Amino acid sequence: MSKKRGLSVEEKRTRMMEIFFETKDVFQLKDIEKIAPKEKGITAMSVKEVLQSLVDDSMVDTDRIGTSNYFWAFPSKALHARKRKLEELQNQFSEYSQKKKSLQESIEKSKIGRQDTAERAALIKELTALRQKRDQLKAEIDKYKECDPDIVEEIRQANKVAKEAANRWTDNIFAAKSWAKRKFAFEESKIDKTFGIPEDFDYIN
Repeated sequence: MSKKRGLSVEEKRTRMMEIFFETKDVFQLKDIEKIAPKEKGITAMSVKEVLQSLVDDSMVDTDRIGTSNYFWAFPSKALHARKRKLEELQNQFSEYSQKKKSLQESIEKSKIGRQDTAERAALIKELTALRQKRDQLKAEIDKYKECDPDIVEEIRQANKVAKEAANRWTDNIFAAKSWAKRKFAFEESKIDKTFGIPEDFDYIN
């Protein structure tokens, strides 16, 4: 018989939020450590870490009264916190997408035959870094997909538009390479090497 899969971090976070939302009560850490394993299947040794991550993300409030720390969360505040986080991610995503587009335009406008290959290599390097940042933002957005489907769908549409724009500029680069091969009878590998185009340069899937 296969071993039962444990809960992921996001599953633990979601279940712990359910404790607050379902009871609308205020708890001490010791209370959560009793309730979470029994009612939500969260291992006792991970309760404190999961609770702290929710506090850090402003999804759970905490305050010290006397010698004890108390924790609480209300659905309306959690929703606003998630929306703010998603809006922040969407703004970052748009900013990096626009910067990536500008870099691709710079590459496209570069004249055939220019020898400043170091500049092109720097542009390609920065473009790669922006793609990695875009992927990181997408992964961050995916963490919130169960919290607010409507907002995440809007972000996914923005990602789709950005990807289509990136692929259009990829078309332009390939067209420029094709023109150079016809015009100057250059080999494709020589063009890539001259202008610092990576071997794995391709469309975004």
